[in-house]
Amino acid sequence: VQLVESGGGLVQPGGSLRLSCDVSGFSFDDYAIAWFRQVPEKEREGIAVISSSDSTTEYADSVKGRFTISFDDTKTTVYLQLNSLKPEDTAVYYCAADYADLLRLDPTDYGLWGQGTQVTVSP
Repeated sequence: VQLVESGGGLVQPGGSLRLSCDVSGFSFDDYAIAWFRQVPEKEREGIAVISSSDSTTEYADSVKGRFTISFDDTKTTVYLQLNSLKPEDTAVYYCAADYADLLRLDPTDYGLWGQGTQVTVSP
């Protein structure tokens, strides 16, 4: 089982990106998928999570109102729409799977991780 992120890149402040996480190999009935981000010498930060059973979501205060997490129609991809980007959003973004269908943003609750995708917000 593997999670694969894509969609990172360089964007100007105020711009948008959409990250994708391929979860097609994840075959559990009920689970949660979250997005985290990390910058060097800082702890990994949970920013958004979505439930597979009812698509309810939870966000960190740092991204609430700017980022949106969602499933595609087949629930094989999880998206993270990043709007109104700021330089402080620059980080490596990871998706992760929780075998429990809970809206948790603590990285220690997640056992399966993707390889990460770099997002850089700069003029």
